[in-house]
Amino acid sequence: MILDNLMVKYHSERLNQVFFALSDPTRRAMLSRLDRQVLSVSELARPFKMSAPAALKHVRVLERAGLLRARKRGRVRYCALQAEAMRAAADWIDRYRAFWEEQLDALDRYLRALGEATPPSKRPR
Repeated sequence: MILDNLMVKYHSERLNQVFFALSDPTRRAMLSRLDRQVLSVSELARPFKMSAPAALKHVRVLERAGLLRARKRGRVRYCALQAEAMRAAADWIDRYRAFWEEQLDALDRYLRALGEATPPSKRPR
């Protein structure tokens, strides 16, 4: 039981970190740039016209969330996408997508049944 609670807490914290990291448009754009290549922090920062320390802050948030892996080679830090961390977020969203699809399907069935039960002269145009 204690182990289950620890796992839930760990997964909740990781999910919070992933959503926090993805909440920033600059970080999302950085991840998009990493989907095809490994880039240094300075290369990653270039399109955003930000300083290396500012870019490094974004990289650290993404790294803590498990969305990227940074490796230092000499004085240069290279970043690579770690897409597996997004799986937990996608799974969480999918659970709610299924819920809302069921709700909307039920509403559709209700409205269709209501429309069939309403005489044509009383139906809205």
